[in-house]
Amino acid sequence: MHSDWRCSDCGSVAPLHIAEHINQSITESVSQRIARGGSRMPLWSLWPLPTGWTVTGVAWVGDERGGVLGTAVACSGPGPLGDGPGDILLVAEEPGLGLGTRFAGIPGPDPGPFLADVMTEAPHAKVKAGGHPTPLWSVNSPKDRSAFAGEARGVWLYAVAWPAQAGYLLADDVVLHDLVEHTPSELVYGAPSPYLHGRA
Repeated sequence: MHSDWRCSDCGSVAPLHIAEHINQSITESVSQRIARGGSRMPLWSLWPLPTGWTVTGVAWVGDERGGVLGTAVACSGPGPLGDGPGDILLVAEEPGLGLGTRFAGIPGPDPGPFLADVMTEAPHAKVKAGGHPTPLWSVNSPKDRSAFAGEARGVWLYAVAWPAQAGYLLADDVVLHDLVEHTPSELVYGAPSPYLHGRA
């Protein structure tokens, strides 16, 4: 008998919680949960939001015993190439968790094996996370998406975009803000992202 969460393939795992709806109170509730548990895990969001973009979901991994080990925020808006809508998931996680690789569509718990060769190259995208320039490198994801990974605040940072060309949003001066530190009242919310729920 086990009191922990179990996967038939992986054994003991931390539970994933996905908010069914998204609004200011839910975002603040997740931020408070992270802060209350003493976790330093960021809850990254695009901020300021690009024109026409909204926050469309939030998720976290963990329980009362282990605290929050990973987070994900979904944002949606017009694709940067003017070819339809785009979605981006921003994931922060402790090493070995596997949430980011799940959304990126790559095997294993970490992006390290996929970054070993490309990190000697110039980064494929640059964002400013929490006020600091943060390089990201492309990982070999399925053709329906583009995925980038790097490190911010001592944990993995992923940006996964659908469709793949929506990743060009990261070519602009994208700023990521940690909602745990402050949740702007001006955030705009949209319909829940199907990608966060794994239904797309």
